[in-house]
Parts: sequence; C-alpha cells; structure tokens
Amino acid sequence: MSSQSLTDVRPAVIIEDHAPRGITLRSIGSMLMLAVMWGLSIPVTKLGLESLPPLTLTAMRFAIAVPLLLVFAVGQNPLPRRAFPRVAALGVLGIGIGQVAQTFGVSGTSASVGTIISATIPVFIVFFAALRLKQHVSGWQKLGLLAAFAGIALVAYARGHGTTGSSGTSVVGALCVLLSALAIAFYYVWSVELTTAYGTATVAAWSTLFGFLALLPWAAWEMWQVPFHITTSGISAAAYLGLIVTVSGLFLWLNLLRHVPARVAASVQFLQPVFGIAAASMMFGDRLGPSFVAGVALVLVGLAFSMTSRRGAR
Repeated sequence: MSSQSLTDVRPAVIIEDHAPRGITLRSIGSMLMLAVMWGLSIPVTKLGLESLPPLTLTAMRFAIAVPLLLVFAVGQNPLPRRAFPRVAALGVLGIGIGQVAQTFGVSGTSASVGTIISATIPVFIVFFAALRLKQHVSGWQKLGLLAAFAGIALVAYARGHGTTGSSGTSVVGALCVLLSALAIAFYYVWSVELTTAYGTATVAAWSTLFGFLALLPWAAWEMWQVPFHITTSGISAAAYLGLIVTVSGLFLWLNLLRHVPARVAASVQFLQPVFGIAAASMMFGDRLGPSFVAGVALVLVGLAFSMTSRRGAR
C-alpha cells in the first residue's frame, strides 16, 4: 500500500502519461525522498517484528494511517453506497491479504530478500493490467516477467548459501512475500476504475478502513494468544509504516505526479530496492553474496523491461 495508499508501489506505471511538465531539482529531490521512504519499509517492518507479532504490527500501522487518510478524504468526492462492497473487497485484498502476507513473509525472510521480492510488484501490475484493463503486453515485458522470476529464484537460492546474514530466509517466508506482491499488484489494477470514478483519496481512505476493520478481530486474537512486549522500536516501526510509508508516501507521490510525467516518477522503483537492501545490510548485517547480487540484477532488469510498454493505457 510495500506499499503503497497501501504499500510501496504505485499504479501509475500502468496509466497513460498525462504530465508534460519539466523536471526540476525539487521534483528530483522528491523522488529521492520517496525512494528512501518506501525503500526502508521492509527493513523497518523487520525491526518492528523483533518485538511485535505480525498481525499486531500491521494493525498498529493502519490504526495510525486510517484516521489520517479519512481526514484527507474530507471534502473529496463522497463514496456512494453502491460502491461500498467493491471498495470493501478492495481493502480486504490489499490489507487482509497483501499487507498481512507481506508482514508474515518479512518475519520469515531476511530484510534484503523481502525487499527485492517486493520490488517485483510493478512487473505484476503490468500483467494484471493486460488481463483486466486489456492493455497490450510487449515481448520485452514478457521477458521482464521471466527475468524477475529468475531473479526471485536466485535470491531464494542464496538463502541456503549463507549470503543473507543473521536473518534467515525460509521458502514459506519468500512465498508469502511473493503472494503479497501479487495481491498488492492486483489491488492497484483493480483500484484504477474505482479511483477514476470516486477519486484516489476517497478510495484509499475507505478501502484502508474496511481492510483495517477486517483485520482487527484476527489481530485481537493474536494479541490474546501470543505474548509480546510493547517497545520503543516496535511503536516507532508501526508509526513509520503508518505515517511515512502509507500516508505521507501516498500524498508525496500524488503531488509528484502533478509535476513530472508518470513514467519518470515511476523510475523511483529502481532506487527503492537499492535503498532497502543498503538499509538491511546496515541494520541486520545481511551479506550480499554473488547469487543474491545476480538475483537483484535480474529483478531490476525485469522491472526495466516491464516499464517499456507503449503509452496509451485506457
């Protein structure tokens, strides 16, 4: 909404470029700031999981984000009753599956592995857009998908060869992050029609609220069953994910799209995993062996190929 109103990746990579304005130092600075903010999301999640269980951390994140999103939605297009079921389902998909799977996945992977698998979200956006929005998929984009999957396989292979440091990675953890990437990508594609009809702020606020409400009973059950300690690092991680990644990141992104072409703004996707992996290396001592580096390179190549589509998404 990871992003995102929900995670760390934006749907603009599938939308026609309508922002012909020039690029300024301010816009470049905004893109770099955004790459850092979103790039740190997986390492910060990993930090929060050291003291908080997955559902509890996710619930705390959106308990912070939801009121702020609702405030920003005040005065925007109202959401009609007939749209509630679709927006609610969107929130359950984005948070109940996407964000929860990401948090569980990060608990079972190193921060570096989680970061690079999450970086595949734009690749999946392109292919879900082809299915749902009937957009053309070029040969380069198909090659990009293959490269991204090959990169994920290499990253997963690296986990068993001592290249990811003290934070071990399991196959289940990697699959959970991959499931999260698929769910979040589908969330963005599915949200295009709704945001076009009712506005981004409105759909983001209401879908996040519905997803949060669906999560609350499970988080309450987890808090009852799983012992945990409220720590400064845990609260700080939840606050960062809710305030910086979910809310500030969304509105910085929307402001950025008003000043630079969408495809230029989307180039932040290349920097996000770089900052995330650098942070994981410093925070958790993740070691970047040859297999891991090769996997990262393949994922970035896949991301580049996936963004070479023709202009003109309808």
